[in-house]
Amino acid sequence: MIHRILFSLIMSLQLSFLMTAWVTWINLGWSPEFYQQWIHAFILAWPAAALISLFSAPEIHKLTTVMSNKVQSKAELKGQ
Repeated sequence: MIHRILFSLIMSLQLSFLMTAWVTWINLGWSPEFYQQWIHAFILAWPAAALISLFSAPEIHKLTTVMSNKVQSKAELKGQ
């Protein structure tokens, strides 16, 4: 379960960072038509997020495996 949570947190962190950069670039800042620009950016950004997930998921999966194993090992050591 820890692995699944860590994977979700790390993937969403990465996607949020990249997606907000992309959307900010498209919108070029705040405007009175924010929501209209946001939905337009969302429609453009969704495919980018899919590609980012597709290509980065295996490496993030490996990273979270290492991290969850370390957390589990530490928890087992404390339980001794």
